[in-house]
Amino acid sequence: MGYDPKLFTGSIAAGGTLGIMIPPSINLIVYGFLTETSIPQLFAAGLIPGLLLALMFIVGTALICIWKPSLGGPSVSHSWGERFSGLKHLVPVLTLFGIVVGSIYAGVATPTEAASLGVLGALMIAAFMGKLSVSVITQALDGTMKTTGMIMLIIIASYFLNFVLASSGVTRELSAFLKNAGLGPYSTLMLVILLYIVLGFFIETLSLMVITIPIVAPIIIALGFDPVWLGILIILLIEMALITPPVGLNLYVVQSVRKGGPFSDVMIGAMPYVGIMFLMAIVLVLFPQVATFLPELLK
Repeated sequence: MGYDPKLFTGSIAAGGTLGIMIPPSINLIVYGFLTETSIPQLFAAGLIPGLLLALMFIVGTALICIWKPSLGGPSVSHSWGERFSGLKHLVPVLTLFGIVVGSIYAGVATPTEAASLGVLGALMIAAFMGKLSVSVITQALDGTMKTTGMIMLIIIASYFLNFVLASSGVTRELSAFLKNAGLGPYSTLMLVILLYIVLGFFIETLSLMVITIPIVAPIIIALGFDPVWLGILIILLIEMALITPPVGLNLYVVQSVRKGGPFSDVMIGAMPYVGIMFLMAIVLVLFPQVATFLPELLK
């Protein structure tokens, strides 16, 4: 379509991070499990920031194309009828979202039960669309087992690592450093944000969560910050880690499906979206109601 490779690959890599903020999200479940925070409240808290971040990505991409139109490829126009007719492809996704999240907030299912309803809903949608087959079910089961095994292995290994860190005194020293640094609540929070940004360069995201949250969350929550809001902020920083080299997972995923081109294109293309995520982090710190409004409303 003539899109600039850097802009195209960077936007795809950044857009792929939104899935861990907008519910249902495995990463939010992991945070809730590690901090004993309500998962339905976390799901509610992630909705507005996730949609706002998506909107900021759209606006950022549009501004880049306005600044340099050649990056956006040749202009294409469609009638409003064609635009609205294309929305029908969103119906299956929105239906599945409604089944999973709606059942939780309607009080008819726990998050675990809602996941089962989601599986049943996905099977029904696939059957209705004529895409359900033995091979599809086999591939889904295979992918589920691989993903579950990977997550459980990471969690188990991280618990062992946390035990070693605690036994060696690293956890105690880090906690003491944060508590005795003589910093105020927001200064400590800024230090933690910087810590996540730096660690995100080098550590896989789910491992980063399991390693750091048991240490960081109690300290920040003790300073008076809301645990649900903190979860959304940490997830945002985890999203940033997904597109920051050298270990940005989404960068490698996008590069692996390209038909050629240097890896530097993906890294350079993702940098404006890293800046947008940092701006979103500032918005969350200055206006925590962005994350806490829906949970408080649903209470």
